[in-house]
Amino acid sequence: MTTSTPAPAAQNHGRAGRNLPAAITSAVVLIALIIVTLVVWKTAFMFVVAAAVVVAVWELHRGFGAKGIDLPEQPLMAGGVIMVVVAYFWGPPALVTATAVAALVTMLWLLRRGVPGYVQNSTASVFILIYVPFLGSFVALMLREGGATDFTRMDAGVKGVFTFIAVTAASDIGGYIAGVLFGKHQMAPVISPKKSWEGFAGSTVFCVAVGVAMIVWVLDAAWWIGVCLGLIAVVMATLGDLCESVIKRDLGIKDMSHVIPGHGGLMDRLDSLLATIAPIWLLLHYLVF
Repeated sequence: MTTSTPAPAAQNHGRAGRNLPAAITSAVVLIALIIVTLVVWKTAFMFVVAAAVVVAVWELHRGFGAKGIDLPEQPLMAGGVIMVVVAYFWGPPALVTATAVAALVTMLWLLRRGVPGYVQNSTASVFILIYVPFLGSFVALMLREGGATDFTRMDAGVKGVFTFIAVTAASDIGGYIAGVLFGKHQMAPVISPKKSWEGFAGSTVFCVAVGVAMIVWVLDAAWWIGVCLGLIAVVMATLGDLCESVIKRDLGIKDMSHVIPGHGGLMDRLDSLLATIAPIWLLLHYLVF
């Protein structure tokens, strides 16, 4: 008589559903990489952004494949990197032009596959171009606020990127803490069961506090701009997280990948950042820089 070996029990990561030590370690490594590239040579940060675009496209190619949507990785990756580069060196008009060209080239690339699935694949491809590299290129626009050729000093662009990252991270941290400690009322049970209104309240408090601190002490601007910054960040970060959850549920996957221990896929971390960067750049560009 043989006995089957019982399957290993699923690891319990608590109410938040994360492996907290692994998540903290990954976060520290990523934060260190961001700080070093921004402080030592800010243009090097564009390599980080470009690499993130490539990994994100790879993850989305895998995820969309679960629904039979075959994204063309090569033109999306190449077009995405070019969009980031031209945004950094030549600004918004160049970004708009590069986005249009990347979309057209991708659609032409798909012609080689023939008629079946063309509309589905080309529509999804244009969606990815806007969702990842176009929104991600606003980080490049933020960084160039200090001048794309200024390589060393802590200029306005570097301070802006730090502010954007800090206030967006505050939404995640505040929501995590408040959600774990006080979360009872679900915000969107069908889309994201772990997200609660108590967590949203915690995100709001943290975002506004960090927003005011960064605006006053780092960017030397009026405190009320920090309040606006915090409110914009918490709303957009929450919407970004919910949109990413909807995408994953529609695709039938839990995480985009497992490239970041404790966090899942890169897109699972970029969702809030991609949603907040454009309105934050707009606010800082016209009211601070």
